[in-house]
Amino acid sequence: MSLRPTLTAGHGPVRKIVRLAWPMLISQWAGIAFAVLDSTMLGHTNPVSLQAMALSVSIFMTIHIGLMGVVHALVPICAQLFGAQRHAEIGRFIGQGIWLSLFLSTLGGALLLFPDIWLSFSGDLPLQVRQEVAVYLRICCIALPAALMFRCVYALATAVQRPRLLMYVSLASVLVKLLFNWLLIFGYGGFPALGSAGAATATAIVSWLALTAGIVAIAREPFYTQFQLRLGKPAWPAQKEILQLGLPMGGSYLAEVSSFTFMALLAAREGTFVSGGHQILANLVSLLYMFPLAIGIATSSLVAQSLGARQPEQARRLARIGIGLGLAGVALSLLVVMAARPQIIQIYTSDPAIAAMAYALLTILPLLHTSDALQCMLSYILRAHKIATMPFVIQTGSLFGIGLLGGWYFGFGPGYRLLDGLAAVLTPGAPPGVASLWIMCSFSMLLCAITLAIWYWKSVNVQKR
Repeated sequence: MSLRPTLTAGHGPVRKIVRLAWPMLISQWAGIAFAVLDSTMLGHTNPVSLQAMALSVSIFMTIHIGLMGVVHALVPICAQLFGAQRHAEIGRFIGQGIWLSLFLSTLGGALLLFPDIWLSFSGDLPLQVRQEVAVYLRICCIALPAALMFRCVYALATAVQRPRLLMYVSLASVLVKLLFNWLLIFGYGGFPALGSAGAATATAIVSWLALTAGIVAIAREPFYTQFQLRLGKPAWPAQKEILQLGLPMGGSYLAEVSSFTFMALLAAREGTFVSGGHQILANLVSLLYMFPLAIGIATSSLVAQSLGARQPEQARRLARIGIGLGLAGVALSLLVVMAARPQIIQIYTSDPAIAAMAYALLTILPLLHTSDALQCMLSYILRAHKIATMPFVIQTGSLFGIGLLGGWYFGFGPGYRLLDGLAAVLTPGAPPGVASLWIMCSFSMLLCAITLAIWYWKSVNVQKR
């Protein structure tokens, strides 16, 4: 089966990107729906469980997404192999990805067993919050292996332009998650009311069911037989190739998600209501982020396939179109969210103090989301060229050096209240600490996006010469 005509004829570039991105977007939204379901359902129980869940999810997602980034190196690797029509090698790399996922889940599980290290950033938390966090993270150790192995299924389907498989599995997972949340958080159907522990248990159950469904779907689809999918034995040359690209990719993922994690831990110093408002904004940011993420991954996959097929001009054209599509979607989503702020906040919480805090913080969303979307898409396009180390350096320096460190300095350190004038415009009514965190995060994203754009332009020009 020849891929070359697919890359040069038929549907236009816009339609190709959209056709690949929209089921991926639904899959991403379905994935983030887990955290949204936990937040909204626990938000109607008590503020303590909501704060425990916010901290637990931040810690778990830091570890999960950082390790997931390593596995996601399979996407550009397999996409370039698909473009070059080296199909049998794809099956070998997917098998090696499964072995890598198992090893990484052992490492990640060990990190989840020591929550006090993470919670030391949050100051003097109530004992009940600490206990709920510890239980939540222990249960997540069960979910992690399945979640990482499912990313191998994700990488394969994305690289070969078959994202609908992911969409169907993800949508079914949300329904199952909703059911188990309802049973285990509130204690319906004869189950005990477990609160935040119930949410974690539901996540573990759904993670293994999703992995099983993904494997069964691929095994029953004749299209995938051409890739000769097999587990094989761990092979260092293939593992090394994945890790050379995956470690800086995982580092970039980790830099972004951990900056939000430490923001949540620092925001907890200002109390339960501030932490709850912070979590609502963080959830909305994650939900909106899924659109540029889907566009970025779809564009990256098509760019990698074009590079594998030795069509660099087509790759550059796809990159430009993908960024334009992503920014148009960002503008539309921001118009909708900012116009419906009160109604959206009501979905998350019935507590007036938390709602007021979330409303104040949402003012900064346009600056934050636009910058975040642009740096996301640019980083994925660079990875399609197998350029991952410099994006990692840029993202880590911006998000930690300026965003997190700057947020601590102006919000809790020697520069306390120096950003009050800016906060009155960007986060009116929010306490100085959490306001400074979000302001510096937004400006760090903007700097990151500008720097990545310059690096992409430089890299493409070098390759043209």
